[in-house]
Amino acid sequence: MSTTRETAFTITPKTDAISAAERAALLANPGFGRVFSDHMAVVTYTEGKGWHTPEIMPRQPLMLDPAASVLHYAQEIFEGMKAYRAPNGDALLFRPEANARRFRKSAERMAMAQLPEELFLDAVNQLVKLDAGWIPDPEVGTLYLRPFMIATETALGVKPSAEYKFIVIACAAGDYFSKDAGPVTVWVEERTVRASRGGTGEAKCGGNYAASLTAQQEAKANGCHQVLFLDANERKWIEEMGGMNVMAVMEDGTLKTPPLGGTILPGITRDSLLTLARDKGMTIKEEPYAIEQLYADADSGRLRELFACGTAAVVTPIGTLKSAEGDHLISGQTGEVTASLRKTLCDIQFGRAEDPHGWMHRVG
Repeated sequence: MSTTRETAFTITPKTDAISAAERAALLANPGFGRVFSDHMAVVTYTEGKGWHTPEIMPRQPLMLDPAASVLHYAQEIFEGMKAYRAPNGDALLFRPEANARRFRKSAERMAMAQLPEELFLDAVNQLVKLDAGWIPDPEVGTLYLRPFMIATETALGVKPSAEYKFIVIACAAGDYFSKDAGPVTVWVEERTVRASRGGTGEAKCGGNYAASLTAQQEAKANGCHQVLFLDANERKWIEEMGGMNVMAVMEDGTLKTPPLGGTILPGITRDSLLTLARDKGMTIKEEPYAIEQLYADADSGRLRELFACGTAAVVTPIGTLKSAEGDHLISGQTGEVTASLRKTLCDIQFGRAEDPHGWMHRVG
């Protein structure tokens, strides 16, 4: 499916771009979130005028007043998505309309201006079209896209902002976790929580991630790659990781994952994997899963595989769960179901396999 459309964006190409050779050197091993492309998309919102002045321009620092609302009241939302290099060289986007829809819902929860989904898609398409040369080779990685919106009104009153900037930037991205790391070790956080009912857990806003960082520090101090949060009420039910959803493969082949209910981000990778698992004939259970039961299932062997999933990490096996009470080994290697789901998803995303659900959009 093509994303070709007429655009309202004014496009100003960067005149002092680095050479192709310099770019190739950066793309050989970009890491994650460090190597940025040449341009960014910017659209402005003004109360009474709506969205206006859509531009694609050279990537540059932002000019913000010290009293900008985002700096004081955290009206900020973002998305994470990727552009992929197909075997024929085309640039592909994976389910961008789902990101546009979730972005609108996040804005609604944060009392921010509603960005038309068509404008979101146009901004992403035009940026990737212009910066397609920054998409690494498939064996290296992808072009990670970060659409975000910030409140820019100069005002210190506690109220929804009357002005916003919608911006899209992009960076070349390798693996989120090292390919050589094997299954990751995850810290089970039993004190602090990521989100509570009635909060902002299902919105993709920066505050959710800021709230997770102390637990992430604790995880790192205990030799873990990531953190798994429990529910806010009972500290009993598994919910979400620091920036990823979590899924379990049981011995009978059932795929279990915590249900969405306002405290868990509705991950697009999560939804896609559940669809692919159904395609494979697996039984899906979106139901509460107690951490003590998970430990018991891991120790008995009833829990065969555990993995994290999200745009950045894709599908990452979890080998060990650690907590203040001790360790619980899941597996020392990537499980068969985990590997199969990852391969099926990645083959579709990179254009190597049939796309039965119409998820891929060709940039043009």
